[in-house]
Amino acid sequence: QVQLVESGGGLVQPGGSLRLSCAASGSIFSIYAMDWYRQAPGKQRELVAAITSGGYTNYADSVKGRFTISRANAKNTVYLLMNSLKPEDTAVYYCNARGVVTTADLLARDYWGQGTQVTVSS
Repeated sequence: QVQLVESGGGLVQPGGSLRLSCAASGSIFSIYAMDWYRQAPGKQRELVAAITSGGYTNYADSVKGRFTISRANAKNTVYLLMNSLKPEDTAVYYCNARGVVTTADLLARDYWGQGTQVTVSS
């Protein structure tokens, strides 16, 4: 069984910064990509940033230049550094691990974390 645990959310003032972490645990052999999504009240879940095991990154236009995704492959952990936060960044942020291969059966699956709340408000 694979589990993803997010941390680092909270309340921050506009213009502030937060760093989210997501650690995957279990009998993991490899993970192809790790992503951050977010979902604001009344809105659909949207992709914020993604990073592959090779370091290729992709960002939503709304966060380019402000957010940075990084990954520690040996720790099966992904980070999201969020700078210059805006009220519209307020959402529950979810971690997604794509193409997770476990030692149990060597099949690739996707897993989601439970989410962490980020609130940007003065």
